[in-house]
Amino acid sequence: MALEKVTSKRVVVTSDPAALADGVAARFIGKVSELADAGRIVHVALTGGTSGVAVLRSAARHPWRDNVDWSRVHFWWSDERFVPRGHADRNEGQAREALLDALDIPAENIHSMGASDDGLDLDSAATAYAGELARFASADDPWPAFDICFLGVGPDGHIASLFPDRAEIHVISEAVLPVRDSPKLPPERITLTRPVINSSVRVWMVIAGAEKASALGLVLAGASYSSVPAAGAKGRKRTVIFVDEAAASEVPPDLIDPDY
Repeated sequence: MALEKVTSKRVVVTSDPAALADGVAARFIGKVSELADAGRIVHVALTGGTSGVAVLRSAARHPWRDNVDWSRVHFWWSDERFVPRGHADRNEGQAREALLDALDIPAENIHSMGASDDGLDLDSAATAYAGELARFASADDPWPAFDICFLGVGPDGHIASLFPDRAEIHVISEAVLPVRDSPKLPPERITLTRPVINSSVRVWMVIAGAEKASALGLVLAGASYSSVPAAGAKGRKRTVIFVDEAAASEVPPDLIDPDY
């Protein structure tokens, strides 16, 4: 796999997972508040996983949380596990418990992906979510341009439910895909495609733990997105990788941004 040094991604390092979650949450609350106060409709794509949920829990505790005009904010998901709606594995349920249920936000601003007990099969649920995205199409694409797209990164370099060396990472003609036989349980999932993720204004990856250090090193070295999907994620305006010290063990010092 040919590697090429890529420097367009900012890397921000904090000491440990707790400080990482608090730092990202503070930036999240500040940026959403700024955009909403400017009269914008704000679109945010959430992710699952330990670090993603930790950020939402920290945001729920933030003293400025209730200063945000949440009526102007819409929440989406980059992927979802196709299990019953009340299942503990659903990213939606984890996000609601961590933050969303505590917000003064219209129910219609929370755009969840279909569940296996909603009366739709996996393909129909993916198609339905693409239709929901299309209701908020941006000027350039048939989906909203997320102001912030949160992404976790697996030890294998996957993002959303786009896994290495699988067909889904190469699809550019669809906004949302069904995923079957996922290498990570549960086997059936729904995922946004790479073009939707990369039309985001800002992509924020949140990575914690020594087991992620190798994947992060490949991302920063410019690995093929086919083999390391996270290497292909980039925001139109900014791509920031927030990491703890354990995950940053293989990051060259010149790629760390001390001021962001």
